[in-house]
Amino acid sequence: MAVKPLVTAPNPILNREVKDVVNFDESIKQLIADLEDTMFDNDGIGIAAPQIGVDLKVALVDMEQDGILQLINPTILTQSEKTETDVEGCLSVPGVYGEVERSVMITVKSKDLNGNDVELTAYDDIARIILHEIDHLYGELFTDKMTREVSEEELEEMYKDE
Repeated sequence: MAVKPLVTAPNPILNREVKDVVNFDESIKQLIADLEDTMFDNDGIGIAAPQIGVDLKVALVDMEQDGILQLINPTILTQSEKTETDVEGCLSVPGVYGEVERSVMITVKSKDLNGNDVELTAYDDIARIILHEIDHLYGELFTDKMTREVSEEELEEMYKDE
């Protein structure tokens, strides 16, 4: 378990699809521990393996009181037609924030640490974070989907009452 250095844009690993996990062994548990340590050390709410330079489809989402969601080889099964636009940022694109439109409800199929299929439905903020992290596994950054960049001043204004 260790905090790993973050990979930031424009690094080629962030712009290509990474490989499926095929071996569900101790190395995956180690990778998940490293991702978790790195995410928390950088005050993140989600992180994907390419963000620490690892060429595998593994991502984590901090679901706060519900713990850490581990996504291994995740695929989106369904997405709601209803969408919402909200501001996103990314550990791999420091200092950039922008509005991104995403589905408010998704169903995801993933693997657990033992390689078993797991299916889950997520809503609102959690759905947004999962979609953001899955995008990383396919070489897409939120900046590729951003409809408008938001300045740090605008961001502070938006969240000053929270």
